[in-house]
Amino acid sequence: MHADLVPEDLWERVAPLLPPAPKRRHRHPGRPRVPNRAALAGILYVLRTGVAWHDVPAKTVGCSGVTAWRRLRDWTAAGVWTRLHAALLTELRRTDLLDLDDCAVDGSHVRALKRGDLVGPSPVDRARSGSKHHVIVDRHGTPLAVTLTRGNRHDVTQLLPLLDAIPAIRGLRGRPRRRPRRLFADRGYDFDKYRRLLRKRGIKPMIARRGIAHGSGFGKVRWVVGRAFAWLHQFKRLRTRYETRADLHLGLLQLACSIICLRKLRTSF
Repeated sequence: MHADLVPEDLWERVAPLLPPAPKRRHRHPGRPRVPNRAALAGILYVLRTGVAWHDVPAKTVGCSGVTAWRRLRDWTAAGVWTRLHAALLTELRRTDLLDLDDCAVDGSHVRALKRGDLVGPSPVDRARSGSKHHVIVDRHGTPLAVTLTRGNRHDVTQLLPLLDAIPAIRGLRGRPRRRPRRLFADRGYDFDKYRRLLRKRGIKPMIARRGIAHGSGFGKVRWVVGRAFAWLHQFKRLRTRYETRADLHLGLLQLACSIICLRKLRTSF
């Protein structure tokens, strides 16, 4: 089951990033520690199927849901998913599969079934509790960064945090890239204040104007961000937020972004 859930190419990239296991000081430490690859299989099983942690089939996956949740907690705190995503983006740029000149940004609502951090009334879901996924993608729809906010936060408030969350993407000679040249967005980002802030960063804002009929032409470039949300929400655990802790839900989002990047690398071979 490990090979099905954790392919060899994914494991080769994740294994060097995992923190070392804590040393056992007791003479009789008890049960042996579950291998990291089995724990990652449990995390990916939940991410893909959306089942509850206590419903993970330990016999087939090789790891109980409780152990998988604990490793997710520890690895998220250690920044494993952030570094994995940055490493895969570097590989994509090295193989000329990233187009950082044109980027697009958008947000998407998801319902939250539990209380917790970054949960608020959603204005598009009859004020039910929810959260928002915010993502910035390149010209091909590859996710560069993702953030999580309350369901009642405006999309434009995450414009600059998303730009700041883009890692230093290496892979080519010269300075690493951290910002696009042009940024496409819909009418929800139509604020002159943010246009000025983008220009100060050397980014040309390509934002649709409110009150103007459709047909600006930006949709020919901006549609890839909608497709990126479709890719992310193919992971059933992300369609609805079940995690009470916001950092764990964000960690699953970052892991899903890394898997999308890895799929693009596979298709280039």
